[in-house]
Amino acid sequence: MLALFDLDNTLIDRRGGLEGWARSFVQSRRLPSETASLICDRLWERAYPSDFEDLGEMLGLCDDPGSLWHEYVAGVARSVRCAPQVRERLRELRVAGWTLGIATNGAGDIQRAKLTAAGLTSLFDGICVSEEIGIRKPAYEHFETAASLCGSDLAAGGWMVGDNPDTDIAGGRAAGLRTAWVTAGRAWTDGPRQPDVVARDVTEAIGAMLAAT
Repeated sequence: MLALFDLDNTLIDRRGGLEGWARSFVQSRRLPSETASLICDRLWERAYPSDFEDLGEMLGLCDDPGSLWHEYVAGVARSVRCAPQVRERLRELRVAGWTLGIATNGAGDIQRAKLTAAGLTSLFDGICVSEEIGIRKPAYEHFETAASLCGSDLAAGGWMVGDNPDTDIAGGRAAGLRTAWVTAGRAWTDGPRQPDVVARDVTEAIGAMLAAT
């Protein structure tokens, strides 16, 4: 059985990692403390190298944008948090014979750095990052490529697990996958058809997936 997982705010806490890096960055540059919120607002949805051209200009920094990007990648990777129970649950799936993949939007170097820092890379059969393939979720082709990188095929079915109702749940459903939504305390408001599994966190989602199969 194939299970594709979103990365940010599903397997790891991207919000907390971004906030932690922003605070440290502001302190290192002796910028006003409220600047951390501005940085988070700018990078909240996504972050790519090109964003740091605008960010450096906005903050009045003389740093090369490329250097700022590399500083961000290293700093956020150090700041991400992944609960030990997440890795334990993923190992349970592997022991049960599941094929596991990552299906994430974002830049390749930062997403792979976060996976490595969180100790997750070795648990997955394939890693699909939107920048590396030129296709973002919720496009069908993103899920198709993710399955292929795992040595699988969407025609065989499987699951998509994520926190985003549009890119993960609607996209996964359109790709023919069953879906597990990580709520993080939210209520489902995206239409009458709910995901197959609604869970507080990814560990609960995995438990429900194991029980369903």
